[in-house]
Amino acid sequence: MMNRYNNSNNNHKCKDDLNKNCKPNPCCNSCPFTIYCSPGTIGPTGATGDTGSIGPVGPTGATGATGDTGPIGPTGATGATGETGPIGPTGATGATGDIGPVGPTGATGVTGDIGPVGPTGATGATGDIGPVGPTGATGATGDIGPTGPIGATGATGDIGPVGPTGATGATGDIGPIGPTGATGATGDIGPVGPTGATGATGDIGPVGPTGATGATGDIGPVGPTGATGATGDIGPVGPTGATGATGETGATGTGGVLNFADFYALMPADNSDTVAPGTDVDFPQDGPNSGSGIARAGASSFTLAEIGTYQVFFQVSVSEAGQLILTLNGADLDYTVSGRATGTSQIVGMAIVETTVINSTLTVQNPSGNSTALTITPAAGGTRPVSAHLVIIQIQ
Repeated sequence: MMNRYNNSNNNHKCKDDLNKNCKPNPCCNSCPFTIYCSPGTIGPTGATGDTGSIGPVGPTGATGATGDTGPIGPTGATGATGETGPIGPTGATGATGDIGPVGPTGATGVTGDIGPVGPTGATGATGDIGPVGPTGATGATGDIGPTGPIGATGATGDIGPVGPTGATGATGDIGPIGPTGATGATGDIGPVGPTGATGATGDIGPVGPTGATGATGDIGPVGPTGATGATGDIGPVGPTGATGATGETGATGTGGVLNFADFYALMPADNSDTVAPGTDVDFPQDGPNSGSGIARAGASSFTLAEIGTYQVFFQVSVSEAGQLILTLNGADLDYTVSGRATGTSQIVGMAIVETTVINSTLTVQNPSGNSTALTITPAAGGTRPVSAHLVIIQIQ
C-alpha cells in the first residue's frame, strides 16, 4: 500500500524533505490534505529472534451466558443398522392366572377326510360255459413203415385261423357312494381371564416351539358298497381251424451218429471154449443201443440193417499170441487185422466198414490159416470176470 503522511501546512505542494514520490490527496479540496507516498524498496529481512518462553496459562474466564438455541438442522441420512445383539436371558415367568369359565361354543371345525371305501360285495355267479364244438372224426391210422433215415425238418404248415371270441358280458352298474358322516361337536372355549398387572419387560427370549396341532375330527362311517352287477355269459368256443399241410420230408443228412450198439462178453462164463482158427468170438450180452438199425443175429454175428458207413471197435483179452479180424457177409476184411506177438495184453482193433447191401452180417474172427486156437482169458488181471466188447456206430 501507499504510505500515508499528514501535512499540516495546507500547502498542496510536496515538501522537499518528504519523499519525492508524494502525491496530492485525491480527495476533494475540503478534505484535510494528506500526502500519499509510494513505498520505497523493501530491505532484507532481519534474522529471526529467539522465541520467548511460554507465559503461564491465564485463569479461566467466567462462563458466558448461554446463547439462543439455533434452528434445528436438517435430518442426516439414516446410518446402517448395527448388528443384532445376543438374545438376553429369559425373564422369570409370571404366575399363571386362574382358568376362566367356559365360553360359548366356537364355530364348527372343518369336515374330516372321507373314510376308506368299504369292502367289495360278493361276486355274482359265473355264467354258464358255452358248449364245445364237435370234434372231427379221426382218420384211420396207417401201418407203421420201417424207420427211415432222419431227414432235415420240413417247413411248418400254416397255423389255422383263430376262432371268433365270444361277446363280453355287460358290466354291472357301480353302486352309489355312501353319505358323509356327521361332524363331531367341538368343545366349548372358556372366557378370557382378567389381565394381570404388567410386569417389568424382560429381555426378549428365544422363539418358542410351535404348538401342537389340534385333534382332527372323527371320520364319518363309510357308506355301503353297491351291489356287483351280474357277470355276462361266456361266449361259445369258436371252431377249430383247419390243420395245415405237412411239409415234405427233407433230404437225408450226412455225418453224425445215426445208429449205435454195444455187444459184450464176460469171462467166465462166456467163451468157455477156445476159439479155433476160422471161428468167431462170442459177444452174447447186449449193452446200450439205439434200436433195430444194428441188431443181434446170433451170439457171435450182428446185422447192419442199412447200407451205409460204420465205425467198429473191438477188444478181447487172450492168453496166447494171436490175431483177430472183422468179417462182412462171410468175407475177411483184411485191413482190419489186429494181433499181438507175445505178452498178456489185449487184442484191440478199430476200423471203418462200408456196406453195399441191406442187412449185412458182421463178425470178429480168429483168422483162417492161423495155427493157434485162442483162449479168451477169464478174470484177466484180477478176481472179477473180464469183459470183451464189440461197439458198432453208424455214421452215414
